[in-house]
Amino acid sequence: MATKPVSGKTIEIKLAHSPDSDDAFMFYGLATQKVRTPGLKFAHVLADIETLNQAARQEIYDVTAFSFGAYPYLRDKYALLDCGASFGEGYGPIVVSQHPMKREDLTKCRIAVPGLQTSAYLALRLYEPRVEPVVMAFDQILDAVKNSVVDVGLLIHEGQLFFSQMGLHKVVDLGQWWVEQTGLPLPLGGNAVRRSLGRTIGLQVGRAIRESVAYALDHRESAVNYAMQFARDMEPELADKFIGMYVNKWTLGYGERGRQAVHEFLKRGVDAGLIPGPPDAEFLLED
Repeated sequence: MATKPVSGKTIEIKLAHSPDSDDAFMFYGLATQKVRTPGLKFAHVLADIETLNQAARQEIYDVTAFSFGAYPYLRDKYALLDCGASFGEGYGPIVVSQHPMKREDLTKCRIAVPGLQTSAYLALRLYEPRVEPVVMAFDQILDAVKNSVVDVGLLIHEGQLFFSQMGLHKVVDLGQWWVEQTGLPLPLGGNAVRRSLGRTIGLQVGRAIRESVAYALDHRESAVNYAMQFARDMEPELADKFIGMYVNKWTLGYGERGRQAVHEFLKRGVDAGLIPGPPDAEFLLED
């Protein structure tokens, strides 16, 4: 597979994403050069999503993964690509505690969260705005709840599949709550390209990422094997399940329903006074 070059010269593109099995799976084709990109050379940078949200505000990377909760702060610098997104369709970030809790109990708790601009935190605030957040690295939250460092934790990534093994209780699955409220999937993370690169290069980058996702889905076994190095001690079957949750049809393209979900998520955040408006999201789309 190969993208169409835009010129005779090669441009280096700094591509930043999370060091997680789903992102590794998504970018397998690019990272291993299974997808050829004449005219573009991708340099991969790995960092947790909240670090990437903050870096994007400084426009450090050409292409970056980001949280939709952070998009209102990035819209002037980055344009949304129409591929590479993670949606939770009836599932998503999970709030857990040591003991069974009700929604109203959350207002009395210190809640570990993976970042104040993550989509998970915005969804939590939409569910219950009166929470006291404690920011910590996403991969420390499970142990923090288990060891009573905090009362409650907001889990993203693989922790969503592990909490019951540690004896913790689900308070709410925010993706399930969201679909009950809206009938839409919950937008979690996307990919965006620096506006200063221009439309032509931006579209070429988008095509390369879409081809990388398609290649991984078409060569699932080898892509999962590659992603296992980022799976944080998960067994292959569990890693494959997690990858399937967040790299799927939505990752290949938002479609009208996916774009509607992003708009609704931003609109509710703006209406609640949690993020600045406007609630619109601008996508870089092929003509």
